[in-house]
Amino acid sequence: MNTTKTFILMAALTGLFMVGGQALAGQQGMMFALIMALGLNFFAYWNSDKMALAMNKAREVSQAEAPDLHQMVASLATRAGIPKPKVYIVDNPTPNAFATGRNPDHAAVAVTTGIIQALNREELEGVLGHELGHIKNRDILISSIAAVMAGAISYLATMAQWGMMFGGGRSDEDGGSPIATIIMMIVAPLAASMIQMAISRSREYIADAAGAEISGHPKALASALDKLSNYNQQRPMQVNPASAQMYIVNPLSRNSLSKLFSTHPPMEERIKRLMAM
Repeated sequence: MNTTKTFILMAALTGLFMVGGQALAGQQGMMFALIMALGLNFFAYWNSDKMALAMNKAREVSQAEAPDLHQMVASLATRAGIPKPKVYIVDNPTPNAFATGRNPDHAAVAVTTGIIQALNREELEGVLGHELGHIKNRDILISSIAAVMAGAISYLATMAQWGMMFGGGRSDEDGGSPIATIIMMIVAPLAASMIQMAISRSREYIADAAGAEISGHPKALASALDKLSNYNQQRPMQVNPASAQMYIVNPLSRNSLSKLFSTHPPMEERIKRLMAM
């Protein structure tokens, strides 16, 4: 069900991008937007992992540097039926983790220095299982493409705004509609963000279930999520907001408005589902 939902949302995001192109420049604009969407997806496919690791200042660690962490990742990867991903550490005292990579053969899992100290072994295995679930299901690629597409739609909206300011908008005869352009400026970025967040929340539930199955410790993963949520509320991480969706729990400071537009599902619901397992 969640996989079908993700496919529909991704199709809606691509369609929204094409509609935006049509609003700006008619049929030619729509074709240009389609070509641009394909190019952006190709770029995200090959570079999303490098960008994510660099953006979060993650450094690769060898087996000699972190033998226990490597052993856990290797064991869990075997249970998940995927190749062992590369292991990275983010020097940050706030406990959190994320995974990246376009497919299981080209993947990496990263944990903060704080998570190793904050969680016991079973809890850490649950978190790592969650991240390997993301890798197995290619969730990181899906989220990266969604983020790139949402950013591109916002860029189209900005172009529309400048066009209205300096060009007065196109007429229908020129291929674009002024009314459609105004709608594009206002509605499209908000709709794109909401679709992106819906995709991210849907994949988190799937990764939680996969992490519980891979690690064999659903209660330990639930306990880890509760701990991580509390830690990140008390001491939010200073990360690029574009990469916040990658982490197992939201690393940014939250208020009532940000919860409404969160890329992560409600923590209470995530824990409830894990405890039911």
